[in-house]
This record gives sequence, C-alpha cells and structure tokens, in this order.
Amino acid sequence: MKKKMSGELMLMLTALIFGVSFVAQRAGMAHVGPFTFNGIRSLIGTVVLIPVMVLMDRQKKADVPAEVTDAKASKKNLLVGGLWCGLVVFISSSLQQAGMIYTTAGKAGFITALYIVIVPILGLFLKKKVRPILWVSVLLATAGLYLLSVKEGFSIGWGDFLILLSAVGLSVHIILIDHFSPKTDPVKLTSLQFLVSGVISLPFMFTFETVSWAGIMDSKIPILYAGVLSCGVAYTLQTIAQKRTEPTVTSLILSMESVIALIAGILILGESISVRETMGSIILFSGILLAQLPGDLKFLEARIPGTLGYNKKRQEESQFIEVNYVKISE
Repeated sequence: MKKKMSGELMLMLTALIFGVSFVAQRAGMAHVGPFTFNGIRSLIGTVVLIPVMVLMDRQKKADVPAEVTDAKASKKNLLVGGLWCGLVVFISSSLQQAGMIYTTAGKAGFITALYIVIVPILGLFLKKKVRPILWVSVLLATAGLYLLSVKEGFSIGWGDFLILLSAVGLSVHIILIDHFSPKTDPVKLTSLQFLVSGVISLPFMFTFETVSWAGIMDSKIPILYAGVLSCGVAYTLQTIAQKRTEPTVTSLILSMESVIALIAGILILGESISVRETMGSIILFSGILLAQLPGDLKFLEARIPGTLGYNKKRQEESQFIEVNYVKISE
C-alpha cells in the first residue's frame, strides 16, 4: 500500500512537471526559435539521462525480459528504434514548439492530450481492435476541440493546428515505442531518441533561425526546465512510479497534465480563457478520460516526448517498463 501511494504521488509530481513544461516552452519562445529550443533541450535531456542509464544497468538481470538478453538483436533494435523515434520526436516537437508561438499553454496542453484518443484510431491501421465507447470519446474530443480552437467561419487557429499535428506525431511515436521498447533497453532508447532529435535540430537551427548566445541565456531557465526536469527528472519519476501503480491509474493521473498546463498558463503567464474555451476544455477532457477506461490499455498506457508505456502483458513475468518520453511536449 505504501509503495502504491508513493507511486501515485510520484505520478502526480510527474504530471505537474509535464504540465508546467508547456509554460516553459511558451516562455522560451520569447528569445529563441523552436529549433533552437528543442535542439538544446533534447541534448540536455540526453546528458541528464546518462546517470539514469548507469543506474538501470546495475539492476538485476531478472528485471529484464528475455528479448533484451540477445545483445545483438537488442543493439539493432536500439539503433533502428532510436533513429525512427528520434526523427518523429524532432518533427512532432518542432510542430508543437512552433505552435506555442501562436496559442496559449493551456490550449496546447489540452490539444496535445488528444494523443490518448488518436493512438487507438491509428491502431486500426495495424489491425488493432477499438472498443465502441472510444468513438464516443472521439465525438466528445472533436466537440471540445471545436469549442476550444475553432473560430468564426470554421477556421482553426494556426497555433492550434500545429499543436494538433504535433499530437498526431506524438501518437505515431507512441506506436513506435510500443514496437521497439520491449526489444531493447528502454532507457537507452529514450536517451538515443533525444540525441537524434537534438542533432537533427542543429542544421535547421542554424539555417532558419538567428542563433545568439544572448538569446539562449535569456531563455536558459525554460530550456533547463524542459531539458532537466521534463526530460530527466519527470522521466525518472515515471519509470519508478509505473513499477508501483496500475496502467489505468497511471494514464489517468498523467492526463492531469492538460489541466495543470491550463492553470499554470493562467497563474504564471497571465493567460486568459473564455467561457467557450472553458466549456471546450471540459468536454475535451471528458473525452480523454473516457478513452482511458480499461480496454485499450496497450495503447493508452504509453505516453509522449517524453513518456513511458507500461507493457501489461509482461507485468507478472518481468515488470518490464516500456519507454515513451518526448513532449514535446510534451
């Protein structure tokens, strides 16, 4: 019981860090471009995860599933998975970061959380079964998104549209992680994807943006928050917590990041939200919660840029923890 409670507290802290990271991302855009922000924060996240990898390597062999014991196959899956996941993280995080220029942290948090609904839908193309109730979630999410983002004339704001595309990218990332995580070391996979994302960001950063040391220093707090706390601390907390909590509880607690993003945007950045947007947020969040009810756990348990997925099939055998962290957030 104590372990369960401590795990839930860790997840709450994780959701808090992820939620506030939307504020950090928006604040950071005041002095640097999206490629600069993501490139630096991804590389920082890679460095922060190095001690985590060292600690995880010291764990007993019994905590690792049989597939990972094949060193050659594990290394191949690590490289292939790291490259693909890193590429998708780069694309989705760049879209999200660019979208933060034109929308609020609160709206970005809610729209990003749509990945919980999008992932099972994408799963249809992989011949995954979808419960009928999920379509109710889709209707609620669509209605909520309409009230939250669509303006008069049925046009969606540019920033909200970029964030929505980012949520689709995050969903693809979750599916990739669902495929590669059980076949290699999850911590190394996460670290490698951050490294790949950071390296890919560099040429775009120097080509399309004006990079200055002064601008980076002016944004150092948001960048360090996103790199150290969001990529490093939150990731580690979630890794530990998911060993102590059930997948459904995990996904429900982590979904609170969207609410936290809204509150943090109002309190820290002074953002405002209209009655229409409030209703849209409530309806959208209801759809998100409905989608997380037991039944679609294989895809609902995983989380973006930046998240972990819990492999329920191996829970009793190995307590293996799948990784899916980017937010990009995320």
